[in-house]
Amino acid sequence: MEYIVRQARTSDVPVIRRLIDQNVDSGRLLDKPTVNLYEDVLEFTVAASPVDGTVVGCGALHVLWEDLAELRTVAVDGRQRGSGIGHLIVDDLLERARQVGVSRVFVLTFAVSFFGRHGFTEISGTPVAPEVYAELLRSYDDGVAEFLDLDRVKPNTLGNTRMLLRL
Repeated sequence: MEYIVRQARTSDVPVIRRLIDQNVDSGRLLDKPTVNLYEDVLEFTVAASPVDGTVVGCGALHVLWEDLAELRTVAVDGRQRGSGIGHLIVDDLLERARQVGVSRVFVLTFAVSFFGRHGFTEISGTPVAPEVYAELLRSYDDGVAEFLDLDRVKPNTLGNTRMLLRL
């Protein structure tokens, strides 16, 4: 089955919430408050069935800096995994990154081979200049704290792999 990939709407947030909840216990995704999902709805892309519009996957593109963004919250309904939905979502998010002028995309993940198929490669450290790092420290976003590898989020990111794609 082919799926429609589109910009998320506020009416999709309850389904995005369920997709996240399906993946939190396994450690695939970090939990996010529902209020943040509504605040960030414009960052999200969803994949939906062309037959009935049921949302079966999601992902978000979060711009961190002038030339850097993060792919986050990529999730597919457990009954639909392996059908290529995640790849459709990532392809759409990478195209959105290109459209806004981002030249590097970061991901913190356990799904190394999945993102590797999109050209992401493993990195160590934080790939930004010291002055950008200092600016990013001002962000209240937990995802930015994960990117910066701050001690307060390390328990959430143990075992994850840092990957980067140059567009």
